[in-house]
This record gives sequence, structure tokens and C-alpha cells, in this order.
Amino acid sequence: MSREEIAAPEGFKALGDPIRWSIIKQIAEQDELACSLLEDTLPVSKPTISYHTKILAQAGLIEVRKRGRNYFYALRRDALRSLMDELWTMAPGPRLVEEAPTPRHTSESELKPAVGDEGSQQAVLLTW
Repeated sequence: MSREEIAAPEGFKALGDPIRWSIIKQIAEQDELACSLLEDTLPVSKPTISYHTKILAQAGLIEVRKRGRNYFYALRRDALRSLMDELWTMAPGPRLVEEAPTPRHTSESELKPAVGDEGSQQAVLLTW
């Protein structure tokens, strides 16, 4: 299995546990997440967190980086998309995809986001 490929059964099995799902959600909110933050937010022990992150890493859903005595986790978004694509082949239909921004001239005032609008994204419904 190459780095780009992920076996669907292992991927879905890894995502099926509530603790691992919580870990994935927390990592997805950041580019990289320190293990110490997981220890503060999960109701399980350090060895249990290590067990769950090992399963996620073996399934190819996260990357683990060690720096000194600390571990950092990053979501492999390409692997997650691969899982979604494989699932989508079983139930095809209209699918929401993110629209690429169109280049245009912007003024300085347009570069500042409106209050409460920092995370807005535009989506387009594609059909075939």
C-alpha cells in the first residue's frame, strides 16, 4: 500500500471508534496537534491516546512527528478524501465540492474579513 493509497476497511474501522473520531476532528481543526492537547481534551489515559493514535497512523489517516519527547499529529487529508471517494463509488450522486476562488482586483478594505465571517467557504453543487 503506497502513501497515497489507503485500504478502506482499515480506514473506516479506525474512524469507527468515538475516541479516534474525536482525535481526527481535533487534528482537522489545526495543521498539527500536540499530543499534550489531546491529553487535556480526551477522557482517557496517555497510554490509551497512544493506542488510538497508533491505529490512526497504521490506517494511514494521520502522520506522526516526534520532536524531542513530544509527539505531533497531522491529518492526512488526501487519505481521508480517498476514503470518501471510495465510499462515493458505492452511492454516486450529486456531490458538494469546494469552488476555487476566482482572481480579481481587491481593495485593502476587502482583505479584512467581516466579524463572524472568518471561516466561511463557498460550495458548489456538481451534478452529472
